[in-house]
Amino acid sequence: MDSKNQNNAGTCPVMHGGNTASGNANMAWWPKALNLDILHQHDTKTNPMGAGFNYREEVKKLDVAALKKDLVDFMTDSKDWWPADWGHYGGLMIRMAWHSAGSYRTADGRGGGGTGNQRFAPLNSWPDNVNLDKARRLLWPIKKKYGNKLSWADLIILAGTVAYESMGMKPFGYAFGRADIWHPEEDIYWGSEKEWLAPSDNENSRFSGERDLENPLAATMMGLIYVNPEGVDGKPDPLKTAHDVRVTFLRMAMNDEETVALTAGGHTVGKCHGNGDVKQLGPDPEAADLDDQGMGWMNKTSRGIGRNTVSSGIEGAWTTNPTKWDNGYFYLLFTYDWELKKSPAGAWQWEPINIKEEDRPVDVEDPSIRHNPIMTDADMAMIKDPAYLEISKRFYKDPDYFTEVFARAWFKLTHRDMGPKSRYIGPDVPQEDLIWQDPVPAGKTSYDVAAVKAKIAASGLSGSDMIATAWDSARTYRGSDMRGGANGARLRLAPQKDWEGNEPARLAKVLAVLEGIATAAGASVADVIVLAGNVGVEQAVKAAGFDVKVPFAAGRGDATEATTDVESFEVLEPVHDGFRNWVKKNYAVSVEEMMLDRTQLMGLTANEMTVLVGGMRVLGTNHGGTKHGVFTERPGVLTNDFFVNLTDMGNTWKPTGRNSYDICDRKTGTVKWTATRADLVFGSNSILRAYAEVYAQDDNKEKFVKDFVAAWTKVMNADRFDLA
Repeated sequence: MDSKNQNNAGTCPVMHGGNTASGNANMAWWPKALNLDILHQHDTKTNPMGAGFNYREEVKKLDVAALKKDLVDFMTDSKDWWPADWGHYGGLMIRMAWHSAGSYRTADGRGGGGTGNQRFAPLNSWPDNVNLDKARRLLWPIKKKYGNKLSWADLIILAGTVAYESMGMKPFGYAFGRADIWHPEEDIYWGSEKEWLAPSDNENSRFSGERDLENPLAATMMGLIYVNPEGVDGKPDPLKTAHDVRVTFLRMAMNDEETVALTAGGHTVGKCHGNGDVKQLGPDPEAADLDDQGMGWMNKTSRGIGRNTVSSGIEGAWTTNPTKWDNGYFYLLFTYDWELKKSPAGAWQWEPINIKEEDRPVDVEDPSIRHNPIMTDADMAMIKDPAYLEISKRFYKDPDYFTEVFARAWFKLTHRDMGPKSRYIGPDVPQEDLIWQDPVPAGKTSYDVAAVKAKIAASGLSGSDMIATAWDSARTYRGSDMRGGANGARLRLAPQKDWEGNEPARLAKVLAVLEGIATAAGASVADVIVLAGNVGVEQAVKAAGFDVKVPFAAGRGDATEATTDVESFEVLEPVHDGFRNWVKKNYAVSVEEMMLDRTQLMGLTANEMTVLVGGMRVLGTNHGGTKHGVFTERPGVLTNDFFVNLTDMGNTWKPTGRNSYDICDRKTGTVKWTATRADLVFGSNSILRAYAEVYAQDDNKEKFVKDFVAAWTKVMNADRFDLA
């Protein structure tokens, strides 16, 4: 090698930052381009376990009793490198589990503890998750011991639940079944802020109007799970904080009683850490040096552990006995007056006035020393907000009731994103059906499927009506929290039967026919809705000249109004559907971006999205029967005409509105078709055009039909966890 060129970056054969530098990404050059990356997350190539590994089968082999004993023993096995407060890791493990589950939000079902996402950026480096990297490292020996039979996602949540149990709180239950992911969930939008803990008046604030929080967000600041513990924008004011607490917990699917129970129960044990100088902490895990080995916030200038730990900056325990489940939180909150003070780290916190010595918790290392307990601004909101105050009084007077409400709320918090109870695994799964689990009874499989199909075919319903109804029933499914889908036939119940996107008048006519067929056959309405869609597709396939059957698996059940939490289903209402070429109104986000979001929630790939849109257009299933994107002279026939005509260079394309276009004959200028952005994106985006061209080829007409049927079946069966 020529030594004089060794330091010349221009001639070095190794890419400098090319693997990681965002400046080299296509999106950096073309920031307005449609980014399809969210449809390619969690590719199987990133999974080190291989295609044959099934965690849900492996976890059934786990010795749960031995694991729980190891966790109980671990709680009081303090390590010198990260010592346990009062010799018990319970508080740390609860915070880890809480912050894993607490990232869930109802609007899109994303976040939560179901994937072990806390191991990766940005969550592993959020300011609110300071030192939770130590909690996971402390658990590594247990994860190592149980290996493939125990996911990180399950272990993180179980550690918090066992921590409560080891301190005297009987859990409502626990379920295994959370499979790990292997790289960050980059499809989750956490906010537009460019800095952690940006205040509300930031130019990229998540608030508008009278402190209206942006959807789908639940946390009130970038980098927090819930709210700022010091107060809104770090300014103490319990009533203002109460507003934020109510909004963020509601978006976590919690009512006022559950909110108070979780706040009090979470702060009955453990402590805050702020007995030191925040400036002495090193960078977060993602920014730390290699020799820190993935751990962040290292204090290399002073002790920085034990009583000198700095996490939130607030310093102190909430109760007199922080390693014991009791009613001490409410006792202190109601017994003493509280005043604002600053922690050693400079954070605002509330401390009691003239507290008795015996009510002060002892030092985490030296029991001969006592300190003041503390409350955050959110804690003070529990007695300053009128509604929260009444609930707090009730819990204070009835500790058993408080414990029961908390245990159920903790179970909900840590299992809300797991989907229906049929996905729960393990000996501690509660028998009770809970309404937030969206229970659906088992369906029948003994009826004559062929006879039902024949009745549907002879019913007089149009193919487009049958297909659109089945699609509307299934499209609500979202893989983020396994809610929605065709199982349960909630399409016929409130609120879904009245959603604008479901065309209520048309839907009622179709359901009246299908419900009669279901009753006569002894089948569920859910099954018959899907069967009707399949019949419509098969008729369209046959009209195209192919003989391709649509797979069907019986066994869906029918939910009832009594087992449907109407309010919680409101968040599933579609306000757009690119597959049926509909958008409720104009939004700041483009229709193609919204289509990608829906596609990702449904668990579809870019290729599956492409073939489904092309098929749905020629099948004539547009919302309201519009002709946008119906690029065919044979509507109702499953042809590849959408792609043939989209890619025809004999056309020109002219915008006629914000979301409307004319497709004209290049020679005559005659309007041939009309379209929306959800149509033309398949010709304009280079990746989607590549897929479209495949289906436009003369030799791929049958491939198009087969791929459409496969993608259609995937959507219809998305919520059939019994088929997995």
